[in-house]
Amino acid sequence: MKEVYELDVYRLAEELSDLIWDAYDAWAPKAQQTIGCQIIRAADSIAANIAEGYGRYTPADRRKFYLYARGSFEETKAWLRKAVRRKVIASDEVGRYKTFVDELGPKLNAFIKSTRILAQAN
Repeated sequence: MKEVYELDVYRLAEELSDLIWDAYDAWAPKAQQTIGCQIIRAADSIAANIAEGYGRYTPADRRKFYLYARGSFEETKAWLRKAVRRKVIASDEVGRYKTFVDELGPKLNAFIKSTRILAQAN
């Protein structure tokens, strides 16, 4: 069995959260104190929930945490939209975030679906 950090879905989640983490330092204090802390927690939670689910014993337990990861992914996207609308993230930087979001979403959904299939087989 692969280590969790070897999974594409986990790697993408980590890279997205690192991108947000690094960008935070350049934001104005108001943005850091409002959007910044929230989006960092949400983005970090994606990979954290994938890791926690990966360490669970039953497919049902794993799936529950993968669904939490998906919720955190949706929350991260909501904060990213706010950050773009409020000009915290410059329009020329949006593409960097969009690349990760566009790749991570389908991979996370497929990962969750594969867990459901395993649960039904057992």
